[in-house]
Amino acid sequence: MRSNFLSTLKRAYRRLVGKDLAELQDLLIAEAQSLKLLYGKGFANQTKTAGIFKDLREAEFKVFSQFGDDGILQYLIHHTQPAVKKFIEFGASDYLEANTRFLLMNDNWSGLVMDGSRDNMDRLKQSDLYWRHDLQAMDAFVNRENINSLFESAGFRGEIGLLSIDIDGNDYWVWEAIQAVAPVIVTVEYNSVFGAAHAVTVPYDPGFERTKAHFSNLYWGASLKALCVLADRKGYAFVGCNSNGNNAHFVRKDKVGRLPIKSVEEGYVESKFRESRDRSGHLTFVGGAARLEIIKDLQVFDVEQGVLVRLGELSG
Repeated sequence: MRSNFLSTLKRAYRRLVGKDLAELQDLLIAEAQSLKLLYGKGFANQTKTAGIFKDLREAEFKVFSQFGDDGILQYLIHHTQPAVKKFIEFGASDYLEANTRFLLMNDNWSGLVMDGSRDNMDRLKQSDLYWRHDLQAMDAFVNRENINSLFESAGFRGEIGLLSIDIDGNDYWVWEAIQAVAPVIVTVEYNSVFGAAHAVTVPYDPGFERTKAHFSNLYWGASLKALCVLADRKGYAFVGCNSNGNNAHFVRKDKVGRLPIKSVEEGYVESKFRESRDRSGHLTFVGGAARLEIIKDLQVFDVEQGVLVRLGELSG
């Protein structure tokens, strides 16, 4: 590993000599990416020889994911061996930081990426990444009415290796509606602020936008328990969360094998990042249980009881 690192640095230096500022910037980005991939590949290989972890978080490493989910996904893929090496990720922003980018570049999977911003998807289409890999980018504001037709229009039907959902809103409702594809692994962002005790989600609104739903930016998505209830109904087992308390990972029950299945109580991780806003949109850095106090008067849908309830009325 050390000799590969030194060789990469020497190659980068030779390429940088005599370049103008714009060229230097592009080359530095390219070489930094090469180094990230080099180290990511090493960690991925270590994960494959480590056996079964009791806690999914032991597999974590970060290359292009927001937190440690690159490592978790490499671990899950190694132990489930999906036959169809395709992924779908939506809510991917500009794809610079994404759950599937390392999988695309390191493992050469094919994929579909969707985001509600046309600018984000246009930038992706204009990047080297787009012609170097078998990737489709689609700008679309997804909801439960259009999600299956979007997949099918891009040629994605039946079994795929991985589905990653991160739309900060109707995540529960959209996953519930998906029928066009049958992923082996599903990664979904959960709202840690809703706690571990209750299976709740924001009520369905096809036009839901997190920043408009409540000024605090804390009212969105579903609790971990709600996603686990839905996963079980759809034939998936909960295998754990990442260390930062924002992504939950599920494996289709026919592929779970020796992977430890977790209860909500065993797998729940409370998020520590502090992204609350004031009415002017400025960060207020509220953390812990105080976050729930800010949105206690807002309604959520209890997916087990089938009723609307105020967050402040929930106990536990």
